[in-house]
Amino acid sequence: MTLTLDAPYVDSEISFDALRAELTGSLHTPDEPEYDALVSPWNLAVPMRPAAVVAVGTAEDVVAAVRFAGAHGFTAGVQATGHGAERSLAGHLLVLTRGLDEVTVHPEGWARVGAGVKWSQLVPVAARYGLAGVNGSTTDVGIVGYTTGGGVGPMARTHGINADRVRAFEVVTGDGVFRRVTPTEYPDLYFALRGGKGAAGIVTAIEFDLIRMPEFYGGAVYFDGADAAAVIDRWRGWADALPEQGTTSFVVFQLPPMPDVPPPLAGRMTLGVRFLWTGEPEEGARLLDELRAVAPVILDDAELRPYTEIDHVHADPVDPMPVVDPAILLNGFPAEAAQRLLAVAGHGSGSPQVLVEVRHLGGAYAREGQHPSAFSHRAARFSVLAVGMAVDEATAAGALAHADQVFAALADWDTGGVWPNFGIPHDAVSARRCYDEPTLARLREVVDTYDPQGVLQAGYYTRAAG
Repeated sequence: MTLTLDAPYVDSEISFDALRAELTGSLHTPDEPEYDALVSPWNLAVPMRPAAVVAVGTAEDVVAAVRFAGAHGFTAGVQATGHGAERSLAGHLLVLTRGLDEVTVHPEGWARVGAGVKWSQLVPVAARYGLAGVNGSTTDVGIVGYTTGGGVGPMARTHGINADRVRAFEVVTGDGVFRRVTPTEYPDLYFALRGGKGAAGIVTAIEFDLIRMPEFYGGAVYFDGADAAAVIDRWRGWADALPEQGTTSFVVFQLPPMPDVPPPLAGRMTLGVRFLWTGEPEEGARLLDELRAVAPVILDDAELRPYTEIDHVHADPVDPMPVVDPAILLNGFPAEAAQRLLAVAGHGSGSPQVLVEVRHLGGAYAREGQHPSAFSHRAARFSVLAVGMAVDEATAAGALAHADQVFAALADWDTGGVWPNFGIPHDAVSARRCYDEPTLARLREVVDTYDPQGVLQAGYYTRAAG
């Protein structure tokens, strides 16, 4: 098929036949029935409309796609699960890595997975050996995308970020070269791939250390929204006093009556306190009892669990849906910040958000890893995430406008930064929020070295922030 692309720096009729013939996987253009399902991300509010999508089956397919893009003046984007999708990052050729599905767990404590693998595929395999990964708040996300954005999960205070646990990447850089990257092989790429999202290359596989954790104490305890002020006031001091074996967050929920929503939480505002304790279960239960005593508990889902039940901690939704989900980072969360937050997003505020989450950081999260990385936010002490529905333009605009009010209320403690996984760099402004200037400068050097033609769409925004 021949297609004329409408793009600012592409003006030619291009046939994809040569690339299609070279692939082990498949290539689909917008006129083909498979296209829509392949390009659709988890966030249904983000339309991805590349000129073609390449569903790769091997790392060699990625090489072929990137070289084809470079030869024809195209840009290339990448997607696996589509969490954190951003329309402008699709590029002309969207490389879909779901087919790279290798999962190998080594009983001595490390794993190798392909770029299309979700945590949900790794967790049960690792659990056979009493092992676990430093995964995110839901196992439904891809391991590679999560890790290249840093990888902050419900054990962050105990075990840090997953980017610090990476042994090696296999990656195709913008010059179309397949490389194996370790702390000693291409150390500049090793720096950039851990926190730099897709700016430095399209990862095809990753190898990283696991932790030994067959079980944990944790889950979430839920209160009525009317009791949020009292519970959060106690939570602030309680969280700050926690040993590093504990990681916690709270969330103000407004969940609709749906089959997957527990009846005590449906159709009302509630407050959930999430907690994961890696120490002795009895001590974890005793600590959480201090919060259970503050107000009546309407649902208690915290207990000793096998690690395969890790999703009980955050209880994030799995099914694709249309949302807007902006975030910020804070350097503190004093009583005044809690009061301001609840005034705009708490009981009686009229908030349209499905959830507003505050995560407590510090501990191992705050310490630099053994090797420098592009993750720039170790000093942040809290993260704040707002998630609203975006079923149409009006609801999306309303949710975003309200999120701006929430963040304005917390402006006195806003660091100005955001995790790359919560605010993927897609323009110069977002890139500057994701990275401090020294990190941006190092990322630009890597992009200029390994992608001199500017083939990778994600690298374009790193350059634009210069």
